[in-house]
Amino acid sequence: MGGDLADVRSWAGELDALHERFVHRFNREEPRQSALAYMRGLVAPLERKNGWTLAEEAGHAGPDRIHRLLNRIEWDADEVLDDVRGYVVEHLGDRDAVLIVDDTGFLKKGVRSAGVQRQYSGTAGRTENCQIGVFLAYATGRGRTLIDRRLCLPTSWTDDRERCRRAGIDDTVCFETKVAMAKAMVRRAIVEKIPFGWVTADAAYGYSKGWRFELEQADVFHVMAITRHDTVVTRWSIDHPVHELFPGLPRQKWKRRSCGEGAHGRRIFDWARVEVRPWHREDRRHWVLARRSVSRPEEISYYIAYCPAQTTLDELIRIAGSRWAVEECFQTAKQECGLDDYQVRRYPGWHRHMTLAMAAHACLTVLRARELDTEKAETDPPSSSTSASPKSDA
Repeated sequence: MGGDLADVRSWAGELDALHERFVHRFNREEPRQSALAYMRGLVAPLERKNGWTLAEEAGHAGPDRIHRLLNRIEWDADEVLDDVRGYVVEHLGDRDAVLIVDDTGFLKKGVRSAGVQRQYSGTAGRTENCQIGVFLAYATGRGRTLIDRRLCLPTSWTDDRERCRRAGIDDTVCFETKVAMAKAMVRRAIVEKIPFGWVTADAAYGYSKGWRFELEQADVFHVMAITRHDTVVTRWSIDHPVHELFPGLPRQKWKRRSCGEGAHGRRIFDWARVEVRPWHREDRRHWVLARRSVSRPEEISYYIAYCPAQTTLDELIRIAGSRWAVEECFQTAKQECGLDDYQVRRYPGWHRHMTLAMAAHACLTVLRARELDTEKAETDPPSSSTSASPKSDA
């Protein structure tokens, strides 16, 4: 019981500290306190996290203050998200971090929620009435969390400006593909000088040669999933299908490796790589990476990589495997921080809820990173140095 109380005090104190970073984004005391109460409710062990339950958790007589925070009071969710990203970078920032793009679905009833329509949801694995959000995750060895988000608006919405206005969508907001959203989020991370070493995404994004070329022009290293039908430049062809690069590869070129832990243990595959795009700059390389199932060798997935010349196969496998970190972010943010437990219908309200849920998730991620640091310090053997004076930080 005492441990539980300590945990509650720990996350409550950390939420207070994070809240202090963006409290100046609100002009009045009510939304300042409502934002903190909202985040506290999102991480509380509530069965449902809607306006009524969050209001009850905060001690409010009804959900009006919560609804005003999300729908009526003026505040800029993007500015708050800037402050949350600053918090993430301060506590988890790593020059070897991986930026991961992916989307997730939010099942909805009716037709009034911004961006909702019957569309394929990878979350549900089928076509459903839902909203789709594109997210950017930040993954390091100490933790992973979400740092940007965009709500997809299908053309059924953007072609109907009156419908958009009723949902709070400004006339300047136009249709964008998921890839365009991904580009914008990564560009924003670059402009804000967020430390990272790699970008990765699944084939829904990696298929875009235009985006891969843009990343290459900016010298941003990446490992992108692609389809077997994608083509690359080789010494023999300018449109060489990637699936034709590997059938004649010697057996010793395939390496059995784990690309990380999954829900059912280590994800082990056979991996190989073939260099493509010859006659490029000496200090950079392009590779096509193949991931072959151990039990079903006919199942092969492909990636294309742009990286420093000295990058090893094991490093490329690590980056390719890190893509699953965003799935973990979605799962924990939905289960623990109410990412998908919202009742807002308007476009600004969606981004506000997501921002505060992502802030709560970032807070829990930082707390877990500290716990890991403490456990590591307690289990690591003491230094063999016999010097009585502490080592200098210099």
